[in-house]
Amino acid sequence: MTDEIDPGDRADDAEALDAVDLEILRNQLESVAEEMGQVLIRGAYSPNITERRDCSTALFDATGRMIAQAEHIPVHLGAMPEAVAAVRDCDPQPGDVFALNDPFTGGTHLPDVTLVAPISHEGDILGYTVSRAHHADVGGMSPGSMPAGARDIQQEGLRLPPVRRAANDRGARRLLELYEEHGDRLLAAFDAVIDYSRSRLESELREIPDGEYRATDALEGDGVTDAAIPIEVAVRVDGTSVEVDFTGTAGQVAGNVNAPLPVAKSAVYFVIRCVTDPDIPPNHGCYEPVTVYAPAGSLLDPKPPAAVVGGNVETSQRVTDVVFAALADAAPERVPAQGQGTMNNLIVGSSAFVYYETIGGGAGANPDSDGLSGVQVGMTNTRNTPVEALEAAYPLRVEEYALRTGSGGDGQFRGGDGLVRALRMETDATVSLLTERRSRAPSGVAGGDDGASGRNAIDGEEVPAKMTREIDAGTTVRVETPGGGGYGE
Repeated sequence: MTDEIDPGDRADDAEALDAVDLEILRNQLESVAEEMGQVLIRGAYSPNITERRDCSTALFDATGRMIAQAEHIPVHLGAMPEAVAAVRDCDPQPGDVFALNDPFTGGTHLPDVTLVAPISHEGDILGYTVSRAHHADVGGMSPGSMPAGARDIQQEGLRLPPVRRAANDRGARRLLELYEEHGDRLLAAFDAVIDYSRSRLESELREIPDGEYRATDALEGDGVTDAAIPIEVAVRVDGTSVEVDFTGTAGQVAGNVNAPLPVAKSAVYFVIRCVTDPDIPPNHGCYEPVTVYAPAGSLLDPKPPAAVVGGNVETSQRVTDVVFAALADAAPERVPAQGQGTMNNLIVGSSAFVYYETIGGGAGANPDSDGLSGVQVGMTNTRNTPVEALEAAYPLRVEEYALRTGSGGDGQFRGGDGLVRALRMETDATVSLLTERRSRAPSGVAGGDDGASGRNAIDGEEVPAKMTREIDAGTTVRVETPGGGGYGE
């Protein structure tokens, strides 16, 4: 096995790093992660990456700890450590690049393909670069590989455990340049930046009263049935640590809304970051004080061959909502009203093309401000596909794209409004919808009104939240996204 350079062996050098040195090195590491993302976006062909930016990049040390990330997609980033751990089990060698998408060995859902590359210096592994991007189609049973009625992961597409390939990348070159410049002081900085983030997060957790805080929410069916699927959580705050326990959550289901545990962890990490100082550098130090548990075989820790494609995009949003709801009792001044709580996944395709979009909606109002309108909330952070780019790339025409005025909940501070997006088909196609908050509206808090629930329609006829259907040229698909809840009376 190739030797790994353990930053812990450089503890003496860490003592020599003053605050200025540490801040310079931290920003250099974060700039490497950001540059990786820009190279990925500029080199891609699909509007899914070039326009929507449904991708994420990060740097890890040799022991598998995240040391820097670009400001990309929360559900991608929080689950990345599991991908690095899976690759480290494969005896990586200098020059390797591993590709994977298997949710049961480090992935999130099959459309998210992850590349993990060891960075080596004089034959020893210095760290890892990681990139993850949503691919429009990976061979599932319907175009877009997000079939609403999938019951087995094999129906969702090609499943890749870590597969060794040969390549190199920009992040590796940049990190090696930093190592040539700073030597072991860079490795010492890995530990130092992680310790700094952990210390600051622990200080924030001390401000939240100790105790156990509970909440329950539910999904609106799994695409096979529309029966509610409960998610229960107990958040236990104890000084500088927090345990998030999903005991009581439903068992894994027949449909595709099962979420692998790394996805649930991503949602929890996101919430903890939202209720603590946003200036804390995001890295492994933000994960160390947080423990996440879900029963094996449950909705949030399913066993193969469970279908999971909707778990990454929809169940993660509900996990976010329920953990926020629990913490509202502990720190109400830090928790907003519920946002739209869905990614409003719209997939249209045929044998000739695949179009995929997550559609923004209303953000929940904050304790001191209105919620934003027409934005991505929670576990997604993508842009939209501009109308001009969409119509140039696909046989689709945008009939309407506008704010859904009045859909945000009233209150002292209003929830943000949702959006309306209507597409007319110029060819026969298959359409899939994976959406939530169609029957359970986003909640207002502290006396604020609920936001409006969402609505899906085909040629004016309301259709289910989760469905796949063949449609003819000339058909119009309309998605009205939820508004955010209001805050205060």
